[in-house]
Amino acid sequence: MFAPRAALCALVLSAVLPFANAGDIGLFTGQTDVGPQSRPGTAAFDAATGAYAVGASGANMWFKADAMHYVWSKASGDISIAASIAFQGQSKQGHRKACLVLRQDLSPGSAYADVAQHGDGLTSLQFRISQDGPTAEIQSMMASPTRVRLDKVGDTVFLSVAGSDGILHPSGASVCVVLKDPFYVGLAVCSHDDSAFETAIFTGVEVGAASAAATRPVPGLRVFTLPTGDQRVTDKPESAK
Repeated sequence: MFAPRAALCALVLSAVLPFANAGDIGLFTGQTDVGPQSRPGTAAFDAATGAYAVGASGANMWFKADAMHYVWSKASGDISIAASIAFQGQSKQGHRKACLVLRQDLSPGSAYADVAQHGDGLTSLQFRISQDGPTAEIQSMMASPTRVRLDKVGDTVFLSVAGSDGILHPSGASVCVVLKDPFYVGLAVCSHDDSAFETAIFTGVEVGAASAAATRPVPGLRVFTLPTGDQRVTDKPESAK
């Protein structure tokens, strides 16, 4: 059962933030609309606060192809990306997604792993292990974390999440996704309704070395399979599914 939405999502972000220089995207070197979208995506970086505003339409980031706006840099080897994420404004779309993404290429069906924060608070490690293959997910026990982080160590990607104290801990979710050098690392948004346009604010964005702490197993946590075929982290025994 998922926890209540964290306080971060209650921040007043509906006001227009002073994002200047739309071509200046901070740590990242490019931005791309991946897949078909009704409106071009946007990205802006506020150098004063270090915040990124990323906006997109797009029908989904799921199945065999994605539709999203992606702000990216190329990377190689072991790496991490972390941020706090909050949506700007209200929406009836519970499945709008704001994500930290590691991706092989910029094609809609690329292999990838991401952490997706949904509009309804669901937070998942999503992945497509092969080009144009199906997408799957491992749902975190924590909804609306105050901060999330992906660590790529070898061919395994680990998800860490933080509660109200802001301290990142391994979530118990990890997946093997082979990403050949160079691959892409960055921020993505999908509205989950191609007729709509959603914006998310990413703050405290960090891209750097992978952390060994992220790979440590968490005693008492396990991953079980839901009737849908997706997976979820739980601390409940087998008999209490």
